[in-house]
Amino acid sequence: QVQLVESGGGSVQAGGSLRLSCAASGYTYSTNFMAWFRQAPGKEREGVAGIFTGSINTFYADSVKGRFTVSRDDAKNTVYLQMNDLQPEDTAMYYCAATSISRRNAGSWFWANNYIYWGQGTQVTVSS
Repeated sequence: QVQLVESGGGSVQAGGSLRLSCAASGYTYSTNFMAWFRQAPGKEREGVAGIFTGSINTFYADSVKGRFTVSRDDAKNTVYLQMNDLQPEDTAMYYCAATSISRRNAGSWFWANNYIYWGQGTQVTVSS
């Protein structure tokens, strides 16, 4: 089992920044990929960013490229999402997720059904 706990959400004005953290515990070797998803009211859950364990290769939704950066500290079993130049459309509940995925199939990282473990979510609210 893997447990994921997100933190770092909050309320900011447009143009502001937040850094989300996801602390993983348990049998973390059962997964090799971690991602951030978000879900706004009335909308589908959307993949935001992802990263392989032990790799600097990253994946991003087009809507956040150039503004968000995903990174991880494997020694601390923690993944981060640095969010800069936040906009109102970024408002959502942000979830950390983990799964095991082959590099060949990494192109489908954004599909929520691929993920086995999920955190409880942390709210991000961006005002105009």
